[in-house]
Amino acid sequence: MRAFLINGNGLVATPKWEPNCWVNITKPTQEDKDYAIDTLGVPQAFYEDIEDVDERPRIEIEDGWCFILMRIPCKAEEYETSAPFSTVPLGIIFKNDVFVSVCFHKNDLIPDFIQYTRRKGIQRTDNINFVFRLLLSSSIWFLKYLKQIKGRALLAETQLEQSIRNEDLQTVLKLEKCLVYFTTSLRGNEILTHRLKNLRFTKEEYDPELVEDVEIESKQALEMTNIYSDIFSGMTETYASVISNNLNIVMKRLTTISIVLMFPTLVASFFGMNLEVGTTIFNTTFAIVVLISVVLAMLIMWLFIKLKWFK
Repeated sequence: MRAFLINGNGLVATPKWEPNCWVNITKPTQEDKDYAIDTLGVPQAFYEDIEDVDERPRIEIEDGWCFILMRIPCKAEEYETSAPFSTVPLGIIFKNDVFVSVCFHKNDLIPDFIQYTRRKGIQRTDNINFVFRLLLSSSIWFLKYLKQIKGRALLAETQLEQSIRNEDLQTVLKLEKCLVYFTTSLRGNEILTHRLKNLRFTKEEYDPELVEDVEIESKQALEMTNIYSDIFSGMTETYASVISNNLNIVMKRLTTISIVLMFPTLVASFFGMNLEVGTTIFNTTFAIVVLISVVLAMLIMWLFIKLKWFK
């Protein structure tokens, strides 16, 4: 799907391409690919690099085309992964009056960024500062998803306190996996920001305050990710021991119940043997057997409680 956006009240949609408009392509079809390569002249190698989900952030300049690849956070529902959140590449390609962004995965960042430009009345004046704005939005969305990860972690922690299931521990492991993706991508974006700021043709074009905001938000997101990662590492080890301990408690209780029930069974077995036991002269033999069994069971139960065996 492709959209054309021009300056207006923020960035507004237009039905066809215009010079210096932003061509935004999300989850492209073959028709979108042909339009970008054949009509706009985007180098095919750049376009195919964006399709690789493992591509790292970088900047390349070739035949007048500038190719910038950053990584943005994305929800798991939009692609196949075992983690609830991950990161995907967002490619930006521009030359003269052509400016194209391509992402092969649906994401929340681009729609939110467009709405943000309309709320704040932001215009696209030049390509470099616009890229920095996208990097800033990327860092903000990293922080948003980190808050969601924190909420999921608190819920998982509550479940793990009384759990003996591996599934609850795997939930924490998946969240920890998200943080690995975030850390790697944020470091790559940080290096990209530094390189982009120090390019020869960008030194006099970029807004220093905007770049400073990008660096601050990126560092904050990276620091929070590292903190959460350390917490989750300790949590995983701790609750693995808790699950093992909870299982031991359950097994100990089951063993105790088995021992308590063993003595009534033993008494009933003695009286149930085909032997002369001297009790056939009484009509209350069954009641006597039951009473002896109950008394023994209660004595054993009292002994276990006294020894704090059930705690």
